[in-house]
Amino acid sequence: MTSQKDTPTPLEIDSAGERGRAVREMFSAIAPRYDLLNHLLSLNIDRSWRRRAVDRLGWESQPDGFYLDICAGTFDLALELARRPNFDGHIIAVDFSKPMLQHGAQKIDQHPIAAACGDALKTPLASKAFDGAMVAFGVRNLVDLPAGLRELRRVLRPGARLVILDFAIPRGRMFSSLYRFYFSRLLPLVGRLISKHSFAYNYLPESVQAFAKPEELEERLKGAGFVDVGWVPLTGGTVCIWWGAVGGE
Repeated sequence: MTSQKDTPTPLEIDSAGERGRAVREMFSAIAPRYDLLNHLLSLNIDRSWRRRAVDRLGWESQPDGFYLDICAGTFDLALELARRPNFDGHIIAVDFSKPMLQHGAQKIDQHPIAAACGDALKTPLASKAFDGAMVAFGVRNLVDLPAGLRELRRVLRPGARLVILDFAIPRGRMFSSLYRFYFSRLLPLVGRLISKHSFAYNYLPESVQAFAKPEELEERLKGAGFVDVGWVPLTGGTVCIWWGAVGGE
């Protein structure tokens, strides 16, 4: 039997299907410590990142609408929207890891959030069903990014906006060096000690390094048919928010 230590990380797997299963199993394994590590490893700044992402969603124009949180994890992004004053809509939160949804379930009591376990690349959701969609730290893990963006566009109504929050590599030489040291050395060590998973927090910096640059993701959004596309860096460029809208049809 292959030990967890010898198991290849998802980025080392050639088959898209096998890579997707490996990512799902990895997130399922770290689900019990996911929230703790998110806040600890980001020095709790991740809360402000989510606030800024929801600020870009434009939900105020349709406060009683239907919104999608894809790759929802333990619902922190969905909760950020659900708790906004004057929000009177409904949120469907989808993730392909059932343990992630289960560990976050108690957090969404009394909130208008419905959880569903499903694949972001092929959801069972109706076309043009949502007034907005958002993704936090999820598109980087999709085995087929263009397909995932096209699927998100499919479920959005004309005029609806997609907002993406994810990690990036800062560009300033000094800050970039510090960031890389923290991200590639300290973060995996702390993550491994707390999560007890041998490679999940090595996969994180590796996946960020392999992910599209901010300008590249902007072009991918345009290629998927989104309009009014833009992006902004946060916290020295360690994360970015991207957005785009579905044109009128």
